[in-house]
Amino acid sequence: MLKRIVAVAVIVVIIILAFKFCEFKKGDDSSLEYNTNLIQQQIVNVGKLVVTEGHFSEVITYKNQQKYMMDMLSFEKKAIVIVNADVTVSYDLHQLKYDIDEANKTITILSVPKEEIKISPDIKYYDVQQSQMNPFTGDDYNKINKSVRANLAKKIDKSSLKSNAQNRLISELSKILIVTNTMGWKLQYNGKTIDNEKDLQHDLKL
Repeated sequence: MLKRIVAVAVIVVIIILAFKFCEFKKGDDSSLEYNTNLIQQQIVNVGKLVVTEGHFSEVITYKNQQKYMMDMLSFEKKAIVIVNADVTVSYDLHQLKYDIDEANKTITILSVPKEEIKISPDIKYYDVQQSQMNPFTGDDYNKINKSVRANLAKKIDKSSLKSNAQNRLISELSKILIVTNTMGWKLQYNGKTIDNEKDLQHDLKL
């Protein structure tokens, strides 16, 4: 009789421990799911359009000459072109690609969207000189527009507009880094573990 009571008591203890173990495991899964959802929400919050704006101005003198009769007769057209342009450099972080490895508690940034440069020039013409033999045509305006955009692109490359946009991009991505570090997760990019914002700035390939 005593043996039976002891056996029943042992079985009850085993059942209780089994339930406790299951609850413990369930708590771990819930915690992991909570952390994953929190990180995903942070990435969603970061996913926005990062924009840096700039303004550029330039003055261009456009000239074109048509020659006739063995270059003995020529007709010139010219104009002073004043350009004021608003330029934006942006990153659409909704296009950010990443992978979440719950088992190893790792977020891997797979790719960062390329910068998008938008140039909105306001072109005005002054001191326009032309003749019936060499008037301004649509082809002239297309050439001027193409030249304006090419010159602006060079100015943008030499300015700090792109680097400022990249700094803002890194600042946004650093929010993911802060969350992963706080939750005890790792952030990886380009095969490396990102420990701080300096690493992110150094390893980010745009």
